[in-house]
Amino acid sequence: MKKTLLISTVIVLGILSLMFWGRSRQTITTHSNTRPSYSLVASEQVFNFGTISMKDGLVNHTFTITNSSDKDVFIEKVYTSCMCTTAYLESPSGEKGPFGMEGMGYLPPANEALTAGESRDIKVVYDPNAHGPAGVGSIDRVIYLIDSSGKELQLEIQAIVTP
Repeated sequence: MKKTLLISTVIVLGILSLMFWGRSRQTITTHSNTRPSYSLVASEQVFNFGTISMKDGLVNHTFTITNSSDKDVFIEKVYTSCMCTTAYLESPSGEKGPFGMEGMGYLPPANEALTAGESRDIKVVYDPNAHGPAGVGSIDRVIYLIDSSGKELQLEIQAIVTP
């Protein structure tokens, strides 16, 4: 009986170690991809809401992105790092979205072309209640814009959530 318990404990600890190692490697990979990578630029890449309250509900911020190159850029995909965050692309033909977290339901294609020098607004909405009572404290969420060549622009929101 003691031998079975010992073997079970070792197996569980091994699985937990692998999960922790995999998660820490994923974080390293994600953050190493934050360099400016191409002609889409943002007037600001990080916005801090400061301290926000769950009782006050949704907060939003609008980022402006610009095609700083002399060639057209085609944004194929917009998605967020968490289900608590939603993005909307303001297009001349109207608002596109909502764009949420990959793998968590239908994610519409962005399919938005920006000519040289053209700008678009990206409205980001954060729901401080999405994680329930456990969602208090510091948050850091990312919005990803992927162009047709696979290059990525990252926008980030931060806040301290209080009840």
